[in-house]
Amino acid sequence: MVTETARDDATWYECEACGLLFDDREDARRHEENCDAEDPTYLQ
Repeated sequence: MVTETARDDATWYECEACGLLFDDREDARRHEENCDAEDPTYLQ
């Protein structure tokens, strides 16, 4: 489930599985459908 959060005077959408933030609800929803709940590989 995607949660809505407010930071820096903006609304962000967070993947509950991994915590990644998106500025677009649809992007967050698409990500969450394919999320494996592990840290994103680009944060190594």
